[in-house]
Amino acid sequence: MNNFQFQLQTSIVFGKGERDNIGKLLKPLAKKILFAHYGGEIVRMNGLYDTVTESLKNNGVEFVELPGVVPNPRVTLVREGIELCREHGVDLVLGVGGGSVIDTAKAVAAGVPYDGDVWDLFVDQKKLVKALPVATILTLPATGSESGGSSVVTNQDTKEKIVLANALLKPAVSILDPELFYSLPKKQIANGVFDMMSHIFERYFTNTKDTDLIDAMAEAALRVIMKHGRIVYAEPTNYESWCQVGFGGSLAHNDLFGIGRVQDWASHKIGNFLSGMYDVAHGASLAVLTPAWIQYVYKENPEMFVQWAVNVMGVQGSYRQPEELILEGIERLKSFIEELELPKNLAELGVPNKDDFEFIAKRLTGADQGEEVGIGGLKVLGWKDIVAILEIAWG
Repeated sequence: MNNFQFQLQTSIVFGKGERDNIGKLLKPLAKKILFAHYGGEIVRMNGLYDTVTESLKNNGVEFVELPGVVPNPRVTLVREGIELCREHGVDLVLGVGGGSVIDTAKAVAAGVPYDGDVWDLFVDQKKLVKALPVATILTLPATGSESGGSSVVTNQDTKEKIVLANALLKPAVSILDPELFYSLPKKQIANGVFDMMSHIFERYFTNTKDTDLIDAMAEAALRVIMKHGRIVYAEPTNYESWCQVGFGGSLAHNDLFGIGRVQDWASHKIGNFLSGMYDVAHGASLAVLTPAWIQYVYKENPEMFVQWAVNVMGVQGSYRQPEELILEGIERLKSFIEELELPKNLAELGVPNKDDFEFIAKRLTGADQGEEVGIGGLKVLGWKDIVAILEIAWG
């Protein structure tokens, strides 16, 4: 296990009815806030909009609104939010929604104190040295943004989707009320379940030795998320299963499962590029890419993937035939993806053809600028490797 520093920063307020307490929770933290949300009918489901605004008013917390967040959130709306905060003297940003809303809130919080365009912070992350505090009410468990320190935003002009990661962006407080998840469409449930699984995969698959404790915790989390992910997909109002899935998503991305190990993140980087380029759902892109990535890289560290196949996917067989165990693990993962009716290949995802594969791979690695830098931790991928993974994912 490698040396590490791990900090738990976010206060998670979990359970039925906790949405009612947002004003009381924010009163000690801020006098005026920016309230970011999707807008329209989405935020008004279950009376959430009225609950939030009444709670803020009853506790003397002033607010201005930033509606209109969309999936794969846009930097253009982030800029609008920054201007609102500056104009109204806002001192905290509240995101009420899923990962797109929370990531927008974080990006706004990062951009308000910065003397320049907020996109600079995504391109050169060393420039982020100060941010407004953030709070959240989660309505879609998936990204783990409610307890993590990253924000993912799309620049439509450049077709880039970039992660800004900094502990300054970890929310001060987040409310997880599982009853808010009841009205989610099945497609969003499926995307969310696989997204949180992928956050664990990116940390779990490693070449770092002697990581038994975190391995076992990650494996248990994956098994629980898969078990209860199936249940909430079939029974969207199952409170107890939403408790497991909802909190599991937060644990998946607060870096607990990344302690003391080299992480990977190649699938996420490729998936983010696809989302920015084709505006496809993030979780769905990971469902297509992850089995293809495993198939391409497993020979780099067969022991790690045998461990996954046996301890997570429940494969049984002879350890003298490791490849059979791994391949069966991949098939079981694909079967789980089919159970959730997620896309099985890039064509189903919405990628129109294979013509862009080389462009994507070279842009991701910098090979298009003549300075190739590989991505990934378990196996460092050059542009030709990425094309090969995309070819597998196409099939």
